[in-house]
This record gives sequence, C-alpha cells and structure tokens, in this order.
Amino acid sequence: MQKKILIIGPAHPLRGGGMTTFNHRLAREFSEMGMDCSICSFSLQYPTFLFPGTTQFTDEPAPEGIRIRSLINAINPLNWVKTGRILKKERPDIVIIRYWLPFMGPALGTIARQIRKNKHSFIICIADNILPHEKRFGDKIFTRYFLKACDAFITMSEKVMDDLRIFEKEKPALLARHPLYDNFGAPVSKSQAREHLGLQETDRIILFFGFIRKYKGLDILLEAMSKIPPQQNIKLLVAGEFYGEKEKYLRLIDTLKIRDRLILETDFIPDREVRYYFCAADVIVQPYRNATQSGVTPLAFNYERATIVTNVGGLPALIRAEMTGLVATPDADSIAAAIERFYQLGENHFIDHLRAEKEKYSWKNLTQSLLQLAKDHQNTNLR
Repeated sequence: MQKKILIIGPAHPLRGGGMTTFNHRLAREFSEMGMDCSICSFSLQYPTFLFPGTTQFTDEPAPEGIRIRSLINAINPLNWVKTGRILKKERPDIVIIRYWLPFMGPALGTIARQIRKNKHSFIICIADNILPHEKRFGDKIFTRYFLKACDAFITMSEKVMDDLRIFEKEKPALLARHPLYDNFGAPVSKSQAREHLGLQETDRIILFFGFIRKYKGLDILLEAMSKIPPQQNIKLLVAGEFYGEKEKYLRLIDTLKIRDRLILETDFIPDREVRYYFCAADVIVQPYRNATQSGVTPLAFNYERATIVTNVGGLPALIRAEMTGLVATPDADSIAAAIERFYQLGENHFIDHLRAEKEKYSWKNLTQSLLQLAKDHQNTNLR
C-alpha cells in the first residue's frame, strides 16, 4: 500500500530560502520513491512587523509535481485547531514537521496535537534548531510545548542533538547529515558564471552567501578583509539580503575603507541565480559567531567549492581540514589567515576531496532515516 507522507513547513510561494528549498527537495525524493507526499505550508508565516526582509513571497514559478497547500496562519490559534483537524482526517502515515524557531512552537505544537488524535499518524520533527541563534522571551516554553507533541526526531548536527536532549531525553532521535542541495541547476564554468554576474575574470573572489543576520558574522569577515593586503587582489562577494542593521554594515565598510574590495549583491537571490554565485567564487566563507548547522556548506559541496567555517556549533563537523575546507576561530585575524592559507594551497588542492565527500550527503540517507524511525515505532507497537 502506498505510504502517505505529509511535510509541514514553509513552501512556495513563501520565500524562506534554504528552508523552502529543502522541503521541496524532500517531497520530490519521497515522490520519486513512489510515495504519496504533499506539503502543508503557511498562508501567513510572520506578521509583517516581525519580518526583517523586504517580502515573504517569491515571484518564481511553483515547483512542478509537488502538491502544496498554504493552510497555516502562524498567529491565529483558531486556525491552528482548524488546520490540525483537517490534517487529522486525512490520516497521513508519517507527518514530518520542520522546526527552526520557537515562535512557531505554539502553532506547530497545536496542529501536531490535533493530528495525533487520529491515533494513526506518526509525527517526526526535523529540527534545524532547538534553541535559536538570537534568544527571545518564551523560547524554552514554546519549544517544550512543540517537542512534547512529536513522536521522534531527526537532527542534522551533534549540537542540535545535544540541545534536543535537554528537553527530550527518551524519545527516539537520529542524526542525519544535511543533504546536498542539488536542485539549483547544474554547475557552470567559473568564467561563464562570472560573465553572467558581471565579475572580473582575474579577481580572486570569496563568497559570503545567505541572509545577513548578526549571528552570521559578516562584520567579522569585513574586518578580516581589512587585514588582507590589497595587492593580493581578493574581493569579497556578499550575496544575500540584509535582515536588519544594514546601515551598521555600511558604516563599518566605510570605516574600514574596503568598499572598493567588496561586491555587494544584497537583494534576495532567486533560486535560478544561486549556482552562478557559487560557481563564480573561489571559496565560500562562513564567519559565524554561533551556529547549529548550515545549508551553505552542502551547497558548496554540490558545486565543489571549498568552505572556510568558524569552529562553532556543527559547522566544523562538515569540514575535513585542508581537504574540503579550513576551520578558523570567529575573529578577524583567524579568518584572514584562513583566507590567505586557502590561496597558498590553491583551489585545485581541494577538488578531489570535495568530490569524494559529496557522495556522503544524499537525500536517500535522510529519507531512509525518517522511514526507519517510523518502522521502529511500528515494530515496537506490534510487540
């Protein structure tokens, strides 16, 4: 009998960056396995005054072959109950809920509790974070409320697993590495990518990619750039939308006198453009102050680009030092030294290691982990 799987989390037309891409790709993987998989997304994810970007919606076409319903209003408790009752009646075999922010805990926890009333659906949380990077009042209460409604968990880093076990010590949980994002298009040559983006062929280009938030440490990377001699001809390409404090970064750039060494592409980067940024870069830099895991590193692996990360959270676990990338401390001197070390070793030094490493991060590994949790639960109930 065809297994019915429901993913609850952001999806088209929401513009949630890696989160929506992940959900689309996971749904496609299940569908290709012959399962009936759909996504339940949000009609309203954030109230406008809480959303730090320009818009929550994309003008890109919907992904083909994926059934998406925008049912959840994140701030309306009556909607949570109504949505949960709708999904309860559908009796999905497995419900996969993405959890990344305590703000979503009340909505997702209430929906999960309604679904559980059918005494059939097995609810698995894929936890991107348990405790957020930027802490707020109510984080622990909302998180605990949500986690209690789940039957099992997947985390994608040891750090998130450790945080999970603070709240849930007994329920089953598996660690599954973040799969590669392989749905942004095939790689293109560096020269083709740079021509597409209007970048100089002869520049050395390092890439900071993704939403610009305090915990991601762009300011540290800007300071690192000021410590690298200009004659090394290294340019920093910043590709991602400011999520607050834009003027602070612009003032820092002027204070450091490095504006001529930066390429600022600080509008939202649509999916169709992502591959050009990665393929245009020599190396990707993630100067994070704190982190759990990141989708940027698997994306870099997919395009066979080395990554410089800081030794925080789950980031170093993905890097084989001086083979698939470099690990620094979250300070300007250390990051500057790592950038210079990358160019000493040379881009080609990393290629064979990256090609071998990327084979470990398949979507099949993640789907098998999810199905294994459900199978173990079923076997336990049959005893």
